[in-house]
Amino acid sequence: MTNDTSFQEVQYIYRVWWVTLLIFGITALMWYGFIVQIFFGVPFGANPASDWEVWLLWLIFGIGFPLLFYHSRLIVKVKADGLHLKFIPFTTRYIPFEEIKSFQARSYKPIKEFGGWGIKGWSRSKRMAYNVSGNLGVELTLTDGRQVMIGSQNPYELAEAIERLWKN
Repeated sequence: MTNDTSFQEVQYIYRVWWVTLLIFGITALMWYGFIVQIFFGVPFGANPASDWEVWLLWLIFGIGFPLLFYHSRLIVKVKADGLHLKFIPFTTRYIPFEEIKSFQARSYKPIKEFGGWGIKGWSRSKRMAYNVSGNLGVELTLTDGRQVMIGSQNPYELAEAIERLWKN
């Protein structure tokens, strides 16, 4: 942490076991199909793709997809000027303390409330979430009435860091 950072948390998507299992399964299938069709010349599947399509699928789902998920992460920082969120490689967001009306650490239901994990609601929605796993976070109510849920493995520490700097 740098001197101006009061709190920092990094959450990795690949550390979620079921996501890792899903990615591994898709990746393994793509590699198997690629090896069978390209190296052994045996068409893969009941309705096999052409060789160039197999190459393309292998590049996307056998290499690109696992790399994307391996490098994806949510970084939450509380600094003197506000909250800094980075959901790498997708988006960044800065929420100054002046825009925060209230906040609370709480448990929530990711699927029921937001439709799952990830970046949910985007910026035009009244409710938005940035989360990777679990069901704990800090919900911010902004001065314009919008709500932002920030998923965290340490929600009470995050809330305490916000509290320390929020009204200063």
